[in-house]
Amino acid sequence: MARFIFITGGVVSSLGKGLASAALGALLQARGYSVRLRKLDPYLNVDPGTMSPFEHGEVFVTDDGAETDLDLGHYERFTGVPARKTDSISSGRIYTNVLEKERRGDYLGKTIQVIPHVTDEIKDFISIGEDEVDFMLCEIGGTVGDIEGLPFFEAIRQFSQDKPRGQCIFMHLTLLPYIKASGELKTKPTQHSVKELRSIGLAPDILVCRSEGPIPVKEREKLALFCNVRADSVIAAQDLKSIYEAPLAYHREGLDQAVLDAFGIAPAPRPVLDRWEDVADRIYNPEGEVKIAIVGKYTQLEDAYKSIAEALTHGGMANRVKVRIEWVDAELFDKEDATPHLQGFHAILVPGGFGERGTEGKIKAAQYAREHKVPYLGICLGMQMAVIEAARNVAGIAEAGSEEFDHEAGKKRFEPVVYHLKEWVQGNHKISRSEEDDKGGTMRLGAYDAALIEGSRVADVYESTEIEERHRHRYEVDIKYREKLEACGLKFTGMSPDGRLPEIVEWTDHPWFIGVQFHPELKSKPLDPHPLFKDFVRAAKEASRLV
Repeated sequence: MARFIFITGGVVSSLGKGLASAALGALLQARGYSVRLRKLDPYLNVDPGTMSPFEHGEVFVTDDGAETDLDLGHYERFTGVPARKTDSISSGRIYTNVLEKERRGDYLGKTIQVIPHVTDEIKDFISIGEDEVDFMLCEIGGTVGDIEGLPFFEAIRQFSQDKPRGQCIFMHLTLLPYIKASGELKTKPTQHSVKELRSIGLAPDILVCRSEGPIPVKEREKLALFCNVRADSVIAAQDLKSIYEAPLAYHREGLDQAVLDAFGIAPAPRPVLDRWEDVADRIYNPEGEVKIAIVGKYTQLEDAYKSIAEALTHGGMANRVKVRIEWVDAELFDKEDATPHLQGFHAILVPGGFGERGTEGKIKAAQYAREHKVPYLGICLGMQMAVIEAARNVAGIAEAGSEEFDHEAGKKRFEPVVYHLKEWVQGNHKISRSEEDDKGGTMRLGAYDAALIEGSRVADVYESTEIEERHRHRYEVDIKYREKLEACGLKFTGMSPDGRLPEIVEWTDHPWFIGVQFHPELKSKPLDPHPLFKDFVRAAKEASRLV
């Protein structure tokens, strides 16, 4: 039966609970233990699938089709354990489940209350698969004191009481602000945060304190005294140049040992950290640099493309180069020539997105990459824009566009080489959709197989003609334009197994130009870079003449 580690946060949000959880999971794995990580989010959305990237960053998609918080991306990247639908839940989903049960009569006419019905639903969620791993790490979103988080805090308090003594511990992340004028590291916000936590029945076993520098002994002892934790369980989480140094940094601070001590596990296996040391070496000792432009419309918030940025970093590690990413607003090209903005880049990546805004700029970016022989990777919408560009400028379909843009505008303006996907095959089932469906959870989501053309660039990159990748889209390139586009040199080199849905296109007369309908960035990891990103960065490296 699993031991449970509950990770909470205080003082301010965005302290890095997800990263700390992921790094701790990696450290426990390095000691030979199996782990699973979970995220409990207090917001009332059923999932983040319909939320703007400006609200919540990217949506991370699991193999089984769940739209989840971006922290699950950190969990997968650091531990390599594929996330599942049962690893992410929100207040909205909890309340939906409770109300569905009430409607069915499962509660036998009882009055439905937060305690016990909502808290029991949360506890049931936490318990899923508890016999599968040695450690279950559960991160509670938000900050202690938030009103919407109270049912989750109460649920984990009850859960820890239900379990045998010593099976659950609590780790609390806080901020130690540095007051420059007085030259002091202030512990009072952390003291108040722990006081708030204790007032609802939770006492932290471990304090992880974000700070700009090391925590002096005096402040460490003060925190231990006033927060009622052991001095060696006060862990400094200093700012790092790379998130992939986090497992080594937390190990140096003694986080994994503090966790094992809190559980009374002694003696514990020694950690094997060679792979993380190699990762750090590749990051801090590159043999060159490549510049890659990401042409998107959410460029003001880098978390909107978190997995893409990390996958490019992984590709850089594999090629021992530093990838310098520059964010280019696609809307710039609506009014200006793309050339001055894209000159000097060794590669161009156009990511996914929704809506018409910025798409003409993405089309111009694809055109620039095609005409100037710059390595290009188009992901989801980035592939569709490359196809529209080819249709307009090479195949002679002047009005080529996407049904998505016509639907948004409420009138027909384009010849739809990209159409609304109304049905597809998932396993042995046929899935049907209409334009009137609810927006949430109705896209083609999760892992699907694709068949690659033997001898194509992508088949060489994957070293296989059969792949499985994660999808998140409701619009698809229309197969009826395949013959016309292939005659111009844009080959459909990856298809769904039934041959109906284009998955990959590539220009045959280009050094490296690939568009994919899926999201390869979601499966890339520092210890196992995705083949597409590895080869894309290699092509950028060649373009920079570093070889």
